[in-house]
Amino acid sequence: QSQGREWERYALIKARPIAGDLAAGETLLALLRPFVYRRYLDYNALAALREMKAMIDREVRRKSLQDNIKIGPGGIREIEFIGQAFQLIRGGREPALRVRGILEVLQRLGAAGHLPAHAVHNLSAAYVFLRRTENRLQAHGDRQTHILPGDEQGRLRLALSMGFSRWQGFATALGRHRRRVREHFAGVFAAPQGENTATAGDPRDRLGDVWLQALDDDEARERLRRAGFVDAAEALRRIRALRDSYACRALSNEGRQRLDRLMPLLLAAIAAAPRPDLTLPRVLDLIEAVARRTTYLALLEENPMALSQLVRLCAASPWIAQMLSAHPLLLDELLDPRSLYAPLDREALAKELSALLARIADDDQEQQLETLRYFKQTNVLRVAAADLMGSMPLMEVSDHLTAIAEVTLQQTLALALRHLRKRRRTKRQNPGFAIIGYGKLGGMELGYGSDLDLVFLHDTGRGDRAGFYFRLGQRIIHMLNAHTPAGVLYEVDMRLRPSGASGLLVSSLAAFAHYQAHEAWTWEHQALVRARFITGDPAIGRRFGEIRREILCRHRDPETLRKDVLEMRERMRRELSRGRKGRFDIKQDRGGLADIEFLVQFGVLRWAHEHPQLTRWTDNLRLLADFARHGLLKESQAQALGAAYLAYRGALHRLALQERAAIVDEDEFRDHRRQVTALWQQLLAGGQ
Repeated sequence: QSQGREWERYALIKARPIAGDLAAGETLLALLRPFVYRRYLDYNALAALREMKAMIDREVRRKSLQDNIKIGPGGIREIEFIGQAFQLIRGGREPALRVRGILEVLQRLGAAGHLPAHAVHNLSAAYVFLRRTENRLQAHGDRQTHILPGDEQGRLRLALSMGFSRWQGFATALGRHRRRVREHFAGVFAAPQGENTATAGDPRDRLGDVWLQALDDDEARERLRRAGFVDAAEALRRIRALRDSYACRALSNEGRQRLDRLMPLLLAAIAAAPRPDLTLPRVLDLIEAVARRTTYLALLEENPMALSQLVRLCAASPWIAQMLSAHPLLLDELLDPRSLYAPLDREALAKELSALLARIADDDQEQQLETLRYFKQTNVLRVAAADLMGSMPLMEVSDHLTAIAEVTLQQTLALALRHLRKRRRTKRQNPGFAIIGYGKLGGMELGYGSDLDLVFLHDTGRGDRAGFYFRLGQRIIHMLNAHTPAGVLYEVDMRLRPSGASGLLVSSLAAFAHYQAHEAWTWEHQALVRARFITGDPAIGRRFGEIRREILCRHRDPETLRKDVLEMRERMRRELSRGRKGRFDIKQDRGGLADIEFLVQFGVLRWAHEHPQLTRWTDNLRLLADFARHGLLKESQAQALGAAYLAYRGALHRLALQERAAIVDEDEFRDHRRQVTALWQQLLAGGQ
């Protein structure tokens, strides 16, 4: 770990025990695995292999070995370098790539989408042809050689042994294979573009001089100004601050050289962004955060597409910039815009998370927690990227964020059960346990950074099951809330369980039904409007649905209900509103989001005994549509509330991505506020 060289990592890919204590040999290779296969995408390996190949090429030229089918241009070694480069870069994250045979490696790279099908076909065919040629060369004379014969008789012998009647036919086929190998090798190992940006003509392309301190202050500021920075003095200060930071000063010589190659590219990309003065500090903070892990510098240097996507996203959102700084593993997602801007649906999310967890040993709980967090962060990043680029409607944003949470909870429950079963040596298959989602999760309206309102239920059970369920609930909350190097998975709020913070962590169905029927407050029935089964025992989910429907469909005195709802809303407004004169708190001020939610909840509790269909949905928009469908609201009223609700939630998403509070100028939503307030007065304050 401390002295190993890159070429030794490369050599160990093919290492295997062949004699003596084979078990000890396998143990040694298992100990060396983290050295060979890093847990992150290791683009440092690409530069190291490029340097190794350059040394081989110099030797080939020095000794005139162009006819060497192993180390010469387009030879066997280049095919192996292509496959093994991907193994070193990705093998830590993709165990399927940890195989020794190059043909199998190529097939797996194609299956994973890292190489196109035609490249896999071309490289595989070339490898078989070149290896067969090598065998024929070495069979004659029984000697180690890779040099093509120069004499006419030797050439004819080789051609005939390869199935060709003449040398020219063989040479043409050989040349075609080597040319294709050379092309694919160049595509993988080409040095990053833009290394000469410091001398190009465009001022943005000469920002390398600013980074390298080749200019005095006046010249540096002028160059930054001409490149598009409005506050050139502040831009220069930020660039110098990064260069003088401890993270950069502590770099090795190799790391410093890599940073010096990267920064001109990065500064040029920032200068080309729509608002370079805003984008610069976001990107520089990120570089400072990841600088000492030079593999991320290598990733950006080696992949112009990733660099451009980084600048694009940081320009659009400080929230994303902060997310990438805190979790640099997410930089890997910038490599492929096709997946970055195309969030997965629920089925694909479930498959992805199952595949990620399948790679981890059952007893490696730490890595399981890290994987859950990486999965969530990766997919939230994809949603945010698509949202920022305008390729996803508002409702789909919440649908995707909700699906991510649902899939995460499903696997969290499964892992928690597996852990407890192993500790207690139980084989109980049906846990009799369910997770119920309330609030934004229940209403399928999650936003960026939303916490999860959860309630845990179990069946009546027998014997010591109450203790089992309690430990299961504790384990789930720990997995969601625990601080790990990858951060917190989700903040969890359990206060909506029966009796709130003083109640049991996990309630039986019978206790839950009794509480809702005889002890719950009106506001708890309001919360039940947005509650739904998320994951666990389907039988409990069905029974919960029956209890919910029974409670919501109860006949309530309209005046008592109206009074309870108004009192709770006014209390919330007093405690939570952050609006001031001339400003509007989108969530809590009069005519805001919470007023719409309370109107919907009041409507369900007021009318569900006459219209049980109102218990079908948990989200506000479909409930508003049902109100209109049953004639409980005018179509125009439901549409006005729905339009205001969408406008408010859209603003909340945008403000979250800009890391701004949910407070705007009071004029911004004047019409929506007026309409919501009028309906509030008509339905609640005035009485109907």
